Amino acid sequence: QVQVVESGGGLVQAGGSLRLSCTASGLTLANYHLGWFRQAPGKEREGVSCISRSGGSMYVDSVKGRFTISRDNAKNTLYLQMNSMKPEDTAMYYCGLRSTFFCSLSESGYNYWGQGTQVTVSS
Repeated sequence: QVQVVESGGGLVQAGGSLRLSCTASGLTLANYHLGWFRQAPGKEREGVSCISRSGGSMYVDSVKGRFTISRDNAKNTLYLQMNSMKPEDTAMYYCGLRSTFFCSLSESGYNYWGQGTQVTVSS
């Protein structure tokens, strides 16, 4: 049975940092393109960042220069380092796994999702 679990969320002041982690059981993350998505109350889920199987990455404009995605295939873990955080980063953050084609910030094509981890940035 496949299980995807995010961790590392919490409450942080504006300007602070958090590192999110995503691990999976029942499959090998190295076989997937991996993405971080977030959903704020009353808003649609948006793609934040993704990293391909080969290590290439992309970011939504609002987090460029502040967030860094990385993967450790030996540990079967995905990370999202978030620095210089802003109140508008407040959301539930989800990890997604995509098996086909390419890395994408669109939800379409993702095969597995975690339950999410809450991130709250206070002003």
